[in-house]
Amino acid sequence: MITVKEDTALVGIAELRNKASEVMKKIKKYRVILTKRNKPLGVIIDYEEYEHMQKLLEEVEDFVLGTIAKERLKRKGKKAIPLDEAEKKVGIR
Repeated sequence: MITVKEDTALVGIAELRNKASEVMKKIKKYRVILTKRNKPLGVIIDYEEYEHMQKLLEEVEDFVLGTIAKERLKRKGKKAIPLDEAEKKVGIR
């Protein structure tokens, strides 16, 4: 395992096979970048960090979609319809 940043380490696939238990212990402290022939292949992170990242992404998506919706409402000649009416139009309700 080679530390490339304070919280990031590189691990080759062969090293992962041979030292999986050691690498798994390091996940709490490091983001582990898996490499194959010195090329990045994937990332292993702590599950709590993954959940936190997912929540942040959802918040960003909600913000972006909200911003888009507000901009659309500002357009001339466009009217907004309530959610239940839109659901009825597309056959959800």
